Amino acid sequence: MQIEQANDRLIIRSGISQLWVDPWGEDGIRVRMTNDKEMDPNDWALSEKPSASFPVVSCREVDITDPWYKSDEYSGYHMTGREYTFTNGKLTARVNPEGWISFFNEKGQLLTEEYWRNRDRINRYSTSLRIPARLLKAIPGTSDWSLTARFEAFDDEKIFGMGQYQDRKLDKKGAVLELCHRNSQASVPFFVSSRGYGFLWNNPAVGTCFFGTNRTEWTARSTKKMDYYITCGDTPAEIERKYSAVVGRAPMMPEYGLGYWQCKLRYRTQDELLSVARRHKALGLPMDAIVVDFFHWTRQGDFKFEPLDWPDPEGMVRELKEMGIETVVSVWPTVDEQSENYREMADRGYLVRTDRGNDVSTWMGAAVYFDATHPGAQRFVWEKCRENYYKNGIRCFWLDVAEPEYGSYEFDNYRYWAGPALQTSNLYPVGYARGFYEGLKAEGEENVMSLVRCAWAGSQKYAVLAWSGDIYSSFRAMREQLQAGLSMAMAGIPWWTCDIGGFMGGDNSDPAFRELLLRWFAWGCFLPVFRMHGERSPWHEREQEYRNGVRQLTSGQDNEVWSFGEENTPILCKYLFIRERLRPYIRSLMRAAHDTGAPVMRPLFYDFPDDKQAWLTEDAYMFGPDLLIAPVMEAGVTRRSVYLPQGAVWKDAYTGKVYDGGQTVDVPCPLDVIPVMLRDGKELPVYHEE
Repeated sequence: MQIEQANDRLIIRSGISQLWVDPWGEDGIRVRMTNDKEMDPNDWALSEKPSASFPVVSCREVDITDPWYKSDEYSGYHMTGREYTFTNGKLTARVNPEGWISFFNEKGQLLTEEYWRNRDRINRYSTSLRIPARLLKAIPGTSDWSLTARFEAFDDEKIFGMGQYQDRKLDKKGAVLELCHRNSQASVPFFVSSRGYGFLWNNPAVGTCFFGTNRTEWTARSTKKMDYYITCGDTPAEIERKYSAVVGRAPMMPEYGLGYWQCKLRYRTQDELLSVARRHKALGLPMDAIVVDFFHWTRQGDFKFEPLDWPDPEGMVRELKEMGIETVVSVWPTVDEQSENYREMADRGYLVRTDRGNDVSTWMGAAVYFDATHPGAQRFVWEKCRENYYKNGIRCFWLDVAEPEYGSYEFDNYRYWAGPALQTSNLYPVGYARGFYEGLKAEGEENVMSLVRCAWAGSQKYAVLAWSGDIYSSFRAMREQLQAGLSMAMAGIPWWTCDIGGFMGGDNSDPAFRELLLRWFAWGCFLPVFRMHGERSPWHEREQEYRNGVRQLTSGQDNEVWSFGEENTPILCKYLFIRERLRPYIRSLMRAAHDTGAPVMRPLFYDFPDDKQAWLTEDAYMFGPDLLIAPVMEAGVTRRSVYLPQGAVWKDAYTGKVYDGGQTVDVPCPLDVIPVMLRDGKELPVYHEE
């Protein structure tokens, strides 16, 4: 093994492998490794030019008398050699004589380190296991590699972030996480550790992460290199700020994103949608956006309205704008084989390819996916949407099925412009959003937003509002969405929402579903984006199966605030006005997300890092720095306990009662109330107008 310094880079060579240690932004270090003769040049999520760094590199001779290398298993072997330290601001990487890396903060405290178990020379973990910390293993018959990278596990460590997974646990310690996208699953491989560091697995390959009790292990099934980034900070807020600086921050949210969004599966005609908007406004109810969902088009891949159902899109958009409502239009990445664009896209290589057989979606037509990793395909799809939607006044797009949702997730069969799907699949939603972001910016749009059903690290810089996909209508699913939203926030995605009431299975006439809907709607008022959606069973019967050779889609039941019983309408309307009154506060949260990368919704420990109980609380969260939100996620509940972090004084926004922090209190939550606690005398007009 050889270690050398090349300008600001430390290079470790061992046989055919080379490993680079680079400074990367404020208090950050990037580590890359390859077994190829040249390092793969892709920066992936680390796309923002890092701020100037001036690392300090030092070298010293060490032997077994150094306390750091003493071991209980010392058996007479003698280690001598050079240890290198590589310091960028508050973060230091220490490279031992065998080439393994440990990371420390400015106080000399160990943050994390690679996991190795070798017997070749004595070290702190001397065993006969012969397990290396990192391994690029050749895949026979290819020039590619499978990758395993291992890190030590610590009993005191808690892990937060990693994107959106459908489970109940906010702390990912002990979790096994699939590093790929599925409907309702978004792999965003950045986490914040309770030990004071943030870690990005900067690799879009399909793989797995194991946060085991014995070690942390990252794998990629096929890749060209290992690539990760680490930073440190005294608080989670400091870590998020540094991380967002190197992957990009969300732009300032458009004003229409701060209010209420009306959506359902699906408004079938222009007249139906306009009638809902008109009634809503006639009742004096706030609404900022209304959504034209899927299958409003002539055919998948045509990217335009069906004129029989939507005869005057420009006029419709104009009327909605006069009511103060933004029109949001669904775009799917599927291209029907009969689409007017199919042949040209196929000839230009703009469609996802398969290495064996044909993978054609047969739902509502024989269709394939466009290749969102291809810059040319991104521009092509945007140009079609520009011509058929943007020119009619539409500025916000719902980019659905962004994983994409294959009929079979056989990633080894798909191939993108960016490379084999096994190596690049997680980039798909990034490219999908990027095409629309850059297209809208080129048209001079200042505040851009796209509703996208997936995200990867760095998606936020392309104005992505992520939502949690097609989830079930149940309290269990609601509870899972709470941790999903908080995990996305800690993974650096500040704009997030979910389908209020769940997408599948809700029956408007069922009292149990109505209770769920009321609780979920109240919670939705305190999400980054307040958006109603759902299929609402039972579906209407189709008026006709096919029209002009195109299969037709029906719709679910009504999904407006007046659709769930007269007695419940006033409750739902109350939260429309609460959201409106909080608009200035929410705007300030969006400004902070843009300026510093601060998540809009975040776990309690984000604002109270010194409170141990705050790190354990998973059933409540902070909505910005001044509001603590405790959703009701069980049926039949009229009171619930709420932990109030220490170091603040809290006021119940409903009762007006004041509490000292550092205690758990029991508060009322009748059917029309979600517990909201105001911090340190902050006066915000929640249940009582100013």
